[in-house]
Amino acid sequence: MKSTLNKLLADNKGLLAFIALMVMFRSAIADYNVVPSGSMLPTVQIGDRILVDKMAYDLRLPLTHISLLRLGEPQRGDIVTIDSRQAGELLVKRIVGLPGDVVELRDNVLFINGQPAHYHPAAEAPEAGDGSDQAAYRDERYGAMEHAVRLSAAHPSLHSSYGPVVVPPGHYMMLGDNRDNSMDSRYFGFFARDELMGRTRRIAFSLDAERGYRPRLERFGQLLDATPPRQ
Repeated sequence: MKSTLNKLLADNKGLLAFIALMVMFRSAIADYNVVPSGSMLPTVQIGDRILVDKMAYDLRLPLTHISLLRLGEPQRGDIVTIDSRQAGELLVKRIVGLPGDVVELRDNVLFINGQPAHYHPAAEAPEAGDGSDQAAYRDERYGAMEHAVRLSAAHPSLHSSYGPVVVPPGHYMMLGDNRDNSMDSRYFGFFARDELMGRTRRIAFSLDAERGYRPRLERFGQLLDATPPRQ
């Protein structure tokens, strides 16, 4: 039995080495993630496969949260993947509050450090399976952060007004762009820096599950924000 196993390993060492390298690459350098929910509509649609830069903030020991080297700092407006201890799953959200910020929502108007974000109407985006209720779309801008948000006309969130809260050191406040249908910091609290697994700015490819996983070719390689956050 032992000799058979050794022979099997010897015959497939190239494949095994490739698999090991791919696992380490996806864990520590870059990956793509499937988006199963509509919490980031209209920016990210259900079925999008987003590219994730795992080295945006840290060089990590593969398969762990251990940071070997800090490479950058999260910025307001970044869309990030979060390995959330509170939620017990991988989330995709947008950073709105940095350490020390005072963040508040008043009827879905975002205030940061007492200053309101600016809003104006945006063109409606495809719903991609997020339900049948009517929605309004607004361009939200605060400083260098600019993106579209989705507001439900029929079912506003119980947390459309929230705070004010102070973001503690080493933590970040996250919101979904689909403000009335997102489980984010309003439910799970602040997210620690070591829970941020990477930053995403682009879609790899997109499949429409409601239409037999038909490719959405227009979304292949698309930037998530028309104007990415400035550094």
